[in-house]
Amino acid sequence: MRIKDGYLLKEVAGNFVVVPVGNVDFDGMISLNQTGVSIWKMLETDTEYDKLLADFLDEYDVETETAKADLDAFIKKLREAGLLYES
Repeated sequence: MRIKDGYLLKEVAGNFVVVPVGNVDFDGMISLNQTGVSIWKMLETDTEYDKLLADFLDEYDVETETAKADLDAFIKKLREAGLLYES
C-alpha cells in the first residue's frame, strides 16, 4: 500500500497538511499531527502492513496493540478519503 500520486505533504506555519496537486478528485486539505506525518512518510513508498507496523513500533514507544489501533484508524481514514493505493 502507498499514498496515491497527486497528494503532497506540506508544512504551513508549523502545521502539516496534505494538499491535492494536479488532476485528482479531492477538494480541501487534511491536517496531520506528528504521528500522522510519520505514517504518511512511511506510506510515500510502497510498503506492506507488517513493515509499516514494525517501523511505527521502532519510532514510537507504544504497546503493539495501541500501535495497531492507531495505525488501523489512520489507514481507514486514508481509505475513506480515497488517498491510498493498495496493490
